[in-house]
Amino acid sequence: MAKSKHSSESFKLKKELPRLPGYLLVVTWVAFTFFMIGWIILASFSTTKEIFTGELLAGGINFSNYIKAFFKNKALLNLMNSVIYTVPSCILIIVVCAPAAYCMSRFKFKGNTLLQKLILVGLSIPGIMIVMPLFSIVSALNLSGTRFTLIFLYTATSVPYTTFFLMTFFKGISGTYEEAAAIDGCGPVKCFWRIMFPLAQPAVVTVTIFNFIGKWNEYFMALIFANKSELRPIGVGLYQTVTSMMNSGDWAGMFASVVIVFVPTVVIYIFLSDKIISGVTAGGVKG
Repeated sequence: MAKSKHSSESFKLKKELPRLPGYLLVVTWVAFTFFMIGWIILASFSTTKEIFTGELLAGGINFSNYIKAFFKNKALLNLMNSVIYTVPSCILIIVVCAPAAYCMSRFKFKGNTLLQKLILVGLSIPGIMIVMPLFSIVSALNLSGTRFTLIFLYTATSVPYTTFFLMTFFKGISGTYEEAAAIDGCGPVKCFWRIMFPLAQPAVVTVTIFNFIGKWNEYFMALIFANKSELRPIGVGLYQTVTSMMNSGDWAGMFASVVIVFVPTVVIYIFLSDKIISGVTAGGVKG
């Protein structure tokens, strides 16, 4: 019995040994990432002098950097703008894309194949290529200078990716749910909202997190369409802050602004990482 156990452990060791370089690489990268994030957080609570001398927090925790970042550098306003842009966009994206993905994945109708090909074409077009045409349209319609413009553009530009992602998931759901719903007198629309949409929650949560992170960190489109100081989201506001901080030499305030930007997305990913993994993997499981 002991001999069998020893041979089993030896077999597992031989199996894992070729993967050792990969494990070392991952551990090194994780350690480096944690070190850099920790250093930035500590620097945000230090003074500029302490940062350059390498004596972080030598004079204690300094909250004045965050007070300056939130109020003097308008990080609080930029943060609220990012929430206003990102949250409604993520909701509208799901409201538009979930029914569309369900219809194209479960029903056969004229033009279905063409629509799916157009979605793939939309996925292949870089976002930077459509900024100037969008700017011309927005200017012609006199829609610039409002928060609604960026919400609409964020929603529209996310339709191809989100629809394609949800289509893959809906194709993997068993058709027996719809058959049972039809027997009970449940129509297609009612079946979608009461049965299929709840079943697709892992994919919906996953793609919403991806969209949230993408829109939260988006810079170029926000720079073009939210060019007023009161409309800037956190990404554009951070760039303006970094520029001014580098000229003034207030590096501690700059690191405080950086922490304000990345903390929300890091927290969301930490608490919802299991849902992201389950949503991505569930799409590959056939019902």
